[in-house]
Order: sequence, then C-alpha cells, then structure tokens
Amino acid sequence: MLLPVTAAAPKQRFNLRRFLLSGSGWPYLLVPFIAIAIALELAHAEATLIFAASALGVIPTAALMGRATEELAARSGPGIGGFLNVTFGNAPELIIAFFALNEGLQEVVKASLVGSILGNILLVMGVAMIVGGRNRERQTFDRTAASAQSLMLLLAAVALAMPATFQLVSGGGLPNPAEEAVNFSGDLESISIGVSLILLATYLFGLLFSLRTHRRLFNPSHDAEEHGGEPWSVKRAVTMLALAGVAVGVMSEILVGSITEASETIGISPFFVGVIVVAIVGNAAEHWVAIYFAARDKMDLAVNIAIGSSAQIALFAAPVLVLLSFFVGDFPMALVFNGFELAAIFLAVLIGTHVANDGESTWFEGVQLLSVYAVLGLTFYFV
Repeated sequence: MLLPVTAAAPKQRFNLRRFLLSGSGWPYLLVPFIAIAIALELAHAEATLIFAASALGVIPTAALMGRATEELAARSGPGIGGFLNVTFGNAPELIIAFFALNEGLQEVVKASLVGSILGNILLVMGVAMIVGGRNRERQTFDRTAASAQSLMLLLAAVALAMPATFQLVSGGGLPNPAEEAVNFSGDLESISIGVSLILLATYLFGLLFSLRTHRRLFNPSHDAEEHGGEPWSVKRAVTMLALAGVAVGVMSEILVGSITEASETIGISPFFVGVIVVAIVGNAAEHWVAIYFAARDKMDLAVNIAIGSSAQIALFAAPVLVLLSFFVGDFPMALVFNGFELAAIFLAVLIGTHVANDGESTWFEGVQLLSVYAVLGLTFYFV
C-alpha cells in the first residue's frame, strides 16, 4: 500500500539516512550481498566470488542478531539479559565455527578464535583510540573495569597455552598452520575438556561480578539514538533473532564451504583466512560500534567492547566449541594452538593489559596497537 505524502516524510527519510550511516546502521547497506551469495552458490560460480559475497553477507545478519539480542536483554533485567548476551553475543562466530567443525576445518576454527581476540584488542581498540583521540589530547575510561576484563583475558591466555605446553613437554609437536585438522587423542582431550570447564566457570563468575556486584562499572549509559527508531517489542525482537539466526547459518555454510578452494585460488593459506578475514567479518558490526563510541568520546564503552569481546571469545566461545566438537566432526578439537597463535595471543594480551591499566588513551597508542596488528598480519600472510 502506498502511503500519502505528508510533511513528516522528509523527516523519516532523514532519520533513515542518519541511521544507515550511524555506528549500528551501516551493516544493513550490505544486505544485497545475502541474495548475491546465495545466487552465486546456486550457480556454482568461482569460489573466490562466493567467499567474498558470503563474507559481506555475514555482516548485516550478525548486526541484526546483535540488535535483537540487545533489545531482548534490555527488557529482561540484568540477570536474564546477561544470559541472553552470553548465549547470543558470539552467535555469528559460533555458527561459522560450527560449520567449519562440521567440514573438519578445526585449525581454521582455532585461527578464527585467535583472530577475534587479536582483532578486538589490537585492531578495534587501536582504530578507536586514533579516531577518538584525533582532536583530543587524551581520552579517559574506567581503569577498574578495563583492568578486571584484561586480567580475566590474561588468565584465559594462560589456560589456553597449557595444553600446548603439555604437548611440547611430552615430546609432541604443535599443529602446522597449513593443516586443516590434527587428532590429539588421549590425555590432551581430557585436558581440553577440563580447561574448557574451568574457563566457563570463570566466565560465569565474571558475569556475577559485572552484572551484579559491580554492575555500575560495566554498564555506562549510551544514547538511544544509536539504535535508531523506537525500541522493539519482545515479539519483534524474538522474530528478528530467529530470522537472523537462519540467515547467519545460511551465510556461514556458504562461507565455510568456499574457504579452502578460495584460499587456493587467491594464493593465501586457510590459516590467514581464518585468523584475519573470518575473524574480522564475524565481528565487523560490533567493531564499528566501538569505533563510533570512541569518536563520540565514550571510551568506556569502546574499551569495554574491545577487551570484553576478547574475553568472551577466550572464556566462552572457545570452551563451547571444544565441547561441541565431541558431537560434530570426525574427532574432538583439542585446545592445542600452533606457535604463531600462542605468540600472538600473549603479545596482544600483554599489550592490551598495559594500555588498559592507566585509564587513559591517546591517538599515538592507537597507532602502536595497529602497528603490532600489522606486523602479526604480515607474518601470518607468509605462513
């Protein structure tokens, strides 16, 4: 039905344009790539084109899932809201990883987990500090909240390194980045399960700390206009969450199915695709929101998103995928990372912890973080 033109129409068009160009609205400009990716897959087009289209198609579906989750969480109180964020906060990455596990690409899964941690700490926080500090001498954020999250991430990094340490001390070798999957049986499976359960328990205590006992530190306010428009009803949020879940699943299946062939065609390793490309695609919408808040001098939110998302990957997503791998794929995925991944995790976490400890940031600190990310990316390219 065509609506009559009224004086309010220009305002509606202006609001829509402002939303699409805002921190959370721009991903929806990529919606056409969902149909393009499906069409290319059905036409059996070149793997490179399918991979590129599906990678861009993941971004708006992930953004919609994040928006629906936030709307539900806002109406459910801090307890249930925290549970919803845990369940769906990393759903796009988990869905992509699920299909990768099903295809036997366990090393790509581990690379994408490491890439998400690196991307949040180095890339996102680096760009946020540059954008936010370009016209300001310095920006401040709550050092207590940032330090608590960075310490949690450091503890997770220690836990993630211990299975690899056990493998080396026992006389075994670490995975080769060029391999798709390595079957570590016996004790390493038991260690991986134990570490995963400990990390999940630590994450639950972290939720209690951030959502209950120290809630004010971790919930700085932000403008409602960031979402654009009126708040969603529960029915609409649930419907959108279901639709987004289906769309993410379709895009993820197409994306994962084209990784191996596309990487061979382009001439880069699946390891680089996982640690850089897939990691950025799965978190792109959330990354942009952090940068958007930094530009508006809301570094508390930007730092919480960057460090908090990394902690959520290490403490929640990685353990869940280990446990899930016992039911998906040919054999379980052990938490044994290769040497490049281990070095990158510890370097990134140590740098992120140092930056977060003083509660201040400048644009030059952002340049330094990006420099580290560029060095790691360059090294990964030649692996």
